[in-house]
Amino acid sequence: MNKIFTLGLILACTTNALSQSKNFLDIPYLETSAKVDTLVTPDKIYLNITIQEKDSKGKKSVEEQENKMAQRLKSLGIAIDKQLTIKDLASNYKKYFLRSKEVLKSKQYSLLVYDGLTAGKVMAALEDLDIANTYLEKTEYSKMDELELTLKSRAAKKAKLKANALTKPLGQEVGMAIHIVDNSQPYYPRYNQPRMEMKAMAMDVAEPEPLDISFEKIRVESTVNVKFKISE
Repeated sequence: MNKIFTLGLILACTTNALSQSKNFLDIPYLETSAKVDTLVTPDKIYLNITIQEKDSKGKKSVEEQENKMAQRLKSLGIAIDKQLTIKDLASNYKKYFLRSKEVLKSKQYSLLVYDGLTAGKVMAALEDLDIANTYLEKTEYSKMDELELTLKSRAAKKAKLKANALTKPLGQEVGMAIHIVDNSQPYYPRYNQPRMEMKAMAMDVAEPEPLDISFEKIRVESTVNVKFKISE
């Protein structure tokens, strides 16, 4: 008896599911997709800086170079406690070997700046201090989450406009959305870019101006697929 009841229940559920699927397919609908995109200027720029102990006469220690770097960065208006961090949290120092097999110390940092001009001033200052091992680590846009939501809304509105454009010549009207798929790909920060495009400003031979570095803008996209109910 229990087996018969269970079989009947399964058949009822299957019939109900097929009925719902059939009802959905019986609804007149129009499927459209829309894509929107925009370009934004990165406002979080991370520079990777490595200080190495100098193997030369009058050898400069990592600590000495670190203090000079900190003083120069502060003079540029950089908040050391907020914008400069040590990359290797497990150990403040890394060791490397020269051909002479002498072990020297090195220390790696990540510096956050908020615009290209400041990045240019930092690069020039570090070069002046003979700290040349610096490269662009990544760029980000601080309001990315808000921007992505705005683009999703714009894409949905664009899908509705496309649906209206397709149905109006046919004398039909677009109703409510009955199925929406967000096909947008989340944005991920760009790491380890191989080079920075640098635009040098006009320079005076006696007093060179800091470099004005232009960074590639970030492209953000959003794509949606929408099924709209339409009148018969």
